[in-house]
Amino acid sequence: MSKVNWENYASKGFFDELIAGPGKPRPEAAMLCQYLAELDSREITEHKTAAEVAIQLMGITFTVYTEGSMIDRAWPFDIVPRIIALSEWQKTEAGLKQRVQALNMFIDDLYHDQKIIKDKVFPAEILEKSVNFRPQCVGVHPPHNVWAHICGSDLVRDNDGTLYVLEDNLRVPSGVSYMLENRNVTKRVMPELFAGGRIQPVDDYTSQLYDMLASMSPRPGDDPCIVILTPGIYNSAYYEHAYLAQQMGVEVVEGSDLVVGEDDCVYMRRIDGLSRVDVIYRRVDDMFIDPEVFNPDSILGVRGLMRAWRKGNVALANAPGAGVADDKVVYAFVPAIIKYYLDQEPLLPNVPSYLCMFDKDREYVLANLDKLVVKPANESGGYGMLIGPHSTKKERDKFAELIKSDPRNYMAQPTLSLSTSPTLCADGMEPRHVDLRPFILSGESPWVTTGGLTRVALTKGSLVVNSSQGGGSKDTWIVDLAGN
Repeated sequence: MSKVNWENYASKGFFDELIAGPGKPRPEAAMLCQYLAELDSREITEHKTAAEVAIQLMGITFTVYTEGSMIDRAWPFDIVPRIIALSEWQKTEAGLKQRVQALNMFIDDLYHDQKIIKDKVFPAEILEKSVNFRPQCVGVHPPHNVWAHICGSDLVRDNDGTLYVLEDNLRVPSGVSYMLENRNVTKRVMPELFAGGRIQPVDDYTSQLYDMLASMSPRPGDDPCIVILTPGIYNSAYYEHAYLAQQMGVEVVEGSDLVVGEDDCVYMRRIDGLSRVDVIYRRVDDMFIDPEVFNPDSILGVRGLMRAWRKGNVALANAPGAGVADDKVVYAFVPAIIKYYLDQEPLLPNVPSYLCMFDKDREYVLANLDKLVVKPANESGGYGMLIGPHSTKKERDKFAELIKSDPRNYMAQPTLSLSTSPTLCADGMEPRHVDLRPFILSGESPWVTTGGLTRVALTKGSLVVNSSQGGGSKDTWIVDLAGN
């Protein structure tokens, strides 16, 4: 591992999060860059090894599904953090709060009066073909009129320095435990950099999450019983379920641990009998949470859960049906949704998008498949996409047929020049593409993490940051330049 020389570091053609030009760290990154430059090659290797050992000792893992098998892997982590100035982050935070507020109003409207459709701001045909609209949720009034209590919005920065919202994850967003653990690992490896107080803390997330969940309890005033409903130990995000439960001091339960009584309340089976449950933070998809209403073969959910929820006897986060707004076609309408419900201009821009359901957009997409990123409306994790510039003719021909057969299910965006961040590689410090997933909690009022989960494409030239497809992550520092 060679010594870091920022004069030799260059991210040609891309905005770099830390380095403005050869040998020129951005102001918010100056402290870190100086620290790294003063380390010799032996010390850099020791830092990297210390992080790997910490991850092993802390048991930070994720699960990869490959060819019918499941493999637990150590969390892939890069010791060089991604840094954002506090002044920029405050504007980003305001934009995220605005966005999630409007999306929650949109979801609530769709399950009640559908005014946005009647006023012809949002096309009825998109809702009619939505795979995540749940008729069983029509007329329900969840606490605070909030449906998406936990949202993870993916942000990307283009080469002009603009932060765009790439997508909103409103169903069962994951990754926040890794954001918190990344900070714990970084503090172990470089504790001296946290002494000055400029790096903003992130460790209040779990207390904020607990307070938000508690505020939803149907029995206000009591000490609420909160549980995390997991699909089980073989789920790829089980590490996170267990981590959050441990941090909040609540139980992790599976569907078989819960039962709905004759009074339509939810109870947890305990050694000493049944104990009433007030709030369920569910990490199980809609279609599996209640075999009485959704998939009758599901063994992951709780029979009668929807009955209890509809009667207000238990709170569910996120609410069933929230995924109606977690649709990459709906995404294209979010600026109009913000304007309609809040009468405000969006503080954070969308990536320009083409909807294949519209003839003109579809013609453009089919004619430019080699230049665009094409996404199905409801896939996640980077699956089912076509990255045009890196595709073969055979792949483009396949996608052309998919688009023609189901235009509503596809949208396309220009290939962004994703920003880079210095990443420790085998040959030294090299630029790698990154994105960012902040987490927004919505209860009585919205709250945003100070930063988020920075994911990094560890393969040179790759734009795919998902850990399931070879990506890794970094700690994210929000730095107060005015701090001591």
